[in-house]
Amino acid sequence: MNRRRFLALSAAALAAPAGAQTRWQGRAFGADCTLTLSGPARQAEAALSGLPALIETIEAEFSLHRPSALTRLNATGQLDPSPAFRAVMRLCDAVHRLTAGAFDPTVQVLWQAAAEGRRATGPVGWEKLGQGRRITLQPGMALTFNGIAQGFGADAVKAHLAACGFDHALIDMGETAALGGPFRLGLHDPTHGQLATRTLTGTAIATSSPRATLVNGQPHILHPQGLPPLWSTVSVEATSAALADALSTGLVFLTAGRIAALRHPGLIRVTLIDPAGNLTTL
Repeated sequence: MNRRRFLALSAAALAAPAGAQTRWQGRAFGADCTLTLSGPARQAEAALSGLPALIETIEAEFSLHRPSALTRLNATGQLDPSPAFRAVMRLCDAVHRLTAGAFDPTVQVLWQAAAEGRRATGPVGWEKLGQGRRITLQPGMALTFNGIAQGFGADAVKAHLAACGFDHALIDMGETAALGGPFRLGLHDPTHGQLATRTLTGTAIATSSPRATLVNGQPHILHPQGLPPLWSTVSVEATSAALADALSTGLVFLTAGRIAALRHPGLIRVTLIDPAGNLTTL
């Protein structure tokens, strides 16, 4: 899975308790991921040994570029979803409504058409999905979870480490989740560089920069109605990485006034960077 965004967070400083630190590096959704874990080396080794299988399970649900539940749904138009798949669908539905439709996983047909340099022909619109016991798509429709799956994965790794008895770890799977803290991170824009720092303690952050990657000259984050992004970078802090991931995707199309009016119990803070490099925190 190609990364849909500029990796806009870099660890500027790590405040860790006394004791050993273990750093793990791997691959998830076609991108590099890292984990910094504080605790006894033997305990860390046991916890980290389970990560490849956990990541494999997540990719087997949500990857677009290998066989997965998502590719089966897109190919056949129907799926009896797992609990994890249904949980992601519920969060997609909530963020779709919260962003007035700007976050919409049915834009996969638009993305594929842009990548191939042709006009999109398949139907687009989250409201066109069938979401009963079985998920059903209209003919020609396809979904992408590129705007939520990495955050979901970071949350799953965080939960795994907590279940293994850890209380201090920083998980970076393109979206960043903190177990404990504090962790200080730099907030970057692809044009203007680092403009701020943010501190995470048990929370998560996700950042979207639409023009950091172009698809045949178009920003890689697409609105279902073809509207252009309003922001160079949007960074969202939330209680979960999946929520932050989805919101940072949809909010690139909303005005500052509409973003300021958003209410969700998991939303902590939104940082906006406009094309001129001006920073606004809401």
